[in-house]
Amino acid sequence: MIASRSPVVRLGIRSATPLALMLGVYLLFAGHNNPGGGFSAGLVFGAVVTLRTVAGLQRPLHARQLVAGGMLLAALVALAPIMWGAELLDQIVVAGELPVLGTIKSGSALPFDIAVTAIVVGLVVALLDGLATVAATRAAGPVEGEPS
Repeated sequence: MIASRSPVVRLGIRSATPLALMLGVYLLFAGHNNPGGGFSAGLVFGAVVTLRTVAGLQRPLHARQLVAGGMLLAALVALAPIMWGAELLDQIVVAGELPVLGTIKSGSALPFDIAVTAIVVGLVVALLDGLATVAATRAAGPVEGEPS
């Protein structure tokens, strides 16, 4: 595969990674008031993981933990308002003043978006892991009973 052997491709992906990660973080935090959110950020982070995997810069791990942690966090955020007598998935917004940034606000939608991001990245990592398993199996030779 040319992507894993080419130093130019590896350098390009290595250089683009910080920019893509900043875009993903922006999409994650801007998703409450502008287009974006957890799913968009997860897709950007998943693309970074995919490109780095194809270039041979990393091997993605912990797909189950990402999906399980995201599901647990999403369930907690969804069920937490019920503890205070509110409806399921009701959002609580908190505002505060910071010296340099001024007024900032955040709500319970942010942890929910982080959970969605973890689920999407976990699914991308699981897909890459599955594809690597299939590729390794095919490289080992034909499987009995499988059409060639």
